[in-house]
Amino acid sequence: MGRIFAKSFSVAISSLVASLVLAYTVVPTLGGVVDGNAWLVLTICPMLIAWPASAFAFLQTDKLRSAHRDLARTHAQLADAHRRLEDKASRDNMTGMLNRESFFNGLDRSRAAADRGALLIIDADHFKKINDSFGHLTGDAALLEIAAAISRAIRTGDILGRIGGEEFGAFLVGASDQEATRVAERIRREVELIRFQPVDERTIPLTVSIGGTPCPTGATISDLMRAADRRLYEAKNSGRNLAVFRAERSEAA
Repeated sequence: MGRIFAKSFSVAISSLVASLVLAYTVVPTLGGVVDGNAWLVLTICPMLIAWPASAFAFLQTDKLRSAHRDLARTHAQLADAHRRLEDKASRDNMTGMLNRESFFNGLDRSRAAADRGALLIIDADHFKKINDSFGHLTGDAALLEIAAAISRAIRTGDILGRIGGEEFGAFLVGASDQEATRVAERIRREVELIRFQPVDERTIPLTVSIGGTPCPTGATISDLMRAADRRLYEAKNSGRNLAVFRAERSEAA
């Protein structure tokens, strides 16, 4: 408030000076004389008019700037809340990974920007048995351990999501077949190394089976899922705790 008072006082003094200069410049040229009454009008009017008028204008300007600042702050808070809501809506509540829809959307975007890549489907072995034997809370804890192991094993920039109850998807951006095979094996090994002891210090073995396929240009998500699923069934039928990665025969031919 003091700043507004000082600024409006400065405007009033400037108006007073301008009024006097104008009077002493114009009135004599018109044949008039600046007498005592004129002095009174020239000094009092600028102070009575300019001071409150400028104070009011400065006060309103200050209020407007404050409102703009508040509006900008609120807009930033809303934008941040919107980003958080969008991120939450795209994530699986338990693991924090991308949910199924967001995973496949991310896969589509990444394929458009990269000339190659690979899709892995990772399925927890004998997971129903863990739930049935130890309860769903233990099953959830096991799933979190598996999710953490998968996250450790993939590369920076790869896309990871939970695409089913105990099934995960990983899109290895720009990966060659050899790189994808190494990552799949690293995931399998990382899960196998988990020492999961939720009940009475008894260790429950955790393993995953992995099916993977390269992502050729023109293949749809449905094509890729079918190919990776076939590799996953091969891994399951071959004893589980296994990673199988290769292209479809029609692609290799």
